[in-house]
Amino acid sequence: MPVPVPELGSFNFVPETKENLDWADLVTLDFSKYGTPEGKQELAKELIEAVRYHGFFYVKNFNISQERVNRQFSLGKQFYELPLEEKLEYVPDGLDEGKFNGYVPAGRRVLDPVSGLKDRVEIYNIPKFNGDFTHQHPGVVGQFLPEIEEFARSLHTEVLDRLHVLLAIALELPEDYFTNIHKYDVKSEDHLRYMKYSKYTPEENKKIGSQWVQGHTDLGSWTLLFRQPVAALQIKSHTTGEWKWVKPQDGTLTVNACDALSFLTGGYVRSTIHRVVSPPKDQEHVDRLGLLYFSRPHNDVKLATVKSPVLEREGFTQNDFEKSGNPVPTMEEWTFAKQKWQRTKNIVRGDPKYENAQILPGFSEKVHA
Repeated sequence: MPVPVPELGSFNFVPETKENLDWADLVTLDFSKYGTPEGKQELAKELIEAVRYHGFFYVKNFNISQERVNRQFSLGKQFYELPLEEKLEYVPDGLDEGKFNGYVPAGRRVLDPVSGLKDRVEIYNIPKFNGDFTHQHPGVVGQFLPEIEEFARSLHTEVLDRLHVLLAIALELPEDYFTNIHKYDVKSEDHLRYMKYSKYTPEENKKIGSQWVQGHTDLGSWTLLFRQPVAALQIKSHTTGEWKWVKPQDGTLTVNACDALSFLTGGYVRSTIHRVVSPPKDQEHVDRLGLLYFSRPHNDVKLATVKSPVLEREGFTQNDFEKSGNPVPTMEEWTFAKQKWQRTKNIVRGDPKYENAQILPGFSEKVHA
């Protein structure tokens, strides 16, 4: 049963764009099929098609009401309405070294070296409620922590656990293989995120090539993105290399596979390249508020390729670390190596020393234009 909650103002979504964009044709997993063995097999096939050939996919009928989702958007909105001075009190110690729970202010990256325009992305990350992390939040968030915890735990039971079971079925592994390394009560760097992209003027967008965040992959297992109507997310097709817009779909989650699953499957699951660009003209006058959840394996999991009959038949038996003969990192080592790279301050877009940096022996990052 949902926990009793304080009063919270409503969140009003802006209208969807009327522009005819080049939308990606993505798979939709219908979790109403999950209750039978046949349904699971069908969903497992659809999941593998999605993570091998499309990258992103939708999930519907995941048993979390739109009202609960809307309340999280309202919480994010209230947080970002706080004065900057108050938000800055929640910047994590060690942000430049890869720490990320709490508030990450905008303006840490130079997007246009000529004009000096900087990023306008703000982040507020809330870690697990499993006893491994301290929770210090401003009052507008703190008074809703029981509701936030229930929401985060529901994402595990209703969405992530099911995705992990389906992936195990697809790889002909025991159904609990991936759920056993993604338990909520074991330490991992999962987090819920409220994310705000503040708008640029049309002239400013021209100066930054209309790219708010360049192409990249996420470092964990899955990223869950809740539907919001401001079109700005694009994915790079695994098959054609073309950039396509991701359409907001009512009543769905948008999901992408990430680096950790790619390592664990020797590259069979493909970490999806995506970017955030300026919205179409009928939406470029509004800010974009995102609600996301980042799933990651336990910190002590070694990111070595799993022994799977499917992977062995298909020839996916080594990841980049194993192929290079370098030590295979734990999830904790990988997380903070990539986070430190991502959080590097005052980087100027286009700097090759940053954009192609080796973040661990055997792995160099790449930024995608």
